[in-house]
Amino acid sequence: MHDKNTIIQSLKSKGLRVTPQRFAVYANLLQRTDHPTAEQILLDLNQDVPTLSQATIYLSLQTLHQTGLVRQVLLEEGVCRYDANISPHHHFRCLCCGKIEDIAWESFSNLTLDKLRSGLKVDKYEVIVEGKCDNCL
Repeated sequence: MHDKNTIIQSLKSKGLRVTPQRFAVYANLLQRTDHPTAEQILLDLNQDVPTLSQATIYLSLQTLHQTGLVRQVLLEEGVCRYDANISPHHHFRCLCCGKIEDIAWESFSNLTLDKLRSGLKVDKYEVIVEGKCDNCL
């Protein structure tokens, strides 16, 4: 769990002003592992602070993403999810219930990119595994 001071220091280390809205969005993401959408974050936060707007959530997420504090996870067409786990990792998505979970980077340690055609320069990659989770089997 991340304490208040750690969250504030993380925001300040990226040159961000610590607004209550930005703090709330980042703190919410840090405690989640479900890779929520902006709408899910808004619903969650508005249970406690019903004054947050959708635009504020989107702006906060955009800023957090641009500064590298969160990453966008694009696993479904037209759906952008957010993840505060910025360390290298892969994702599993259940095709039945939609649950998304992290897969350790080392799970694909034997993956080599040397078979790609010449002329391609890889900056980063992520493996997306799809199937059924244990609850849906």
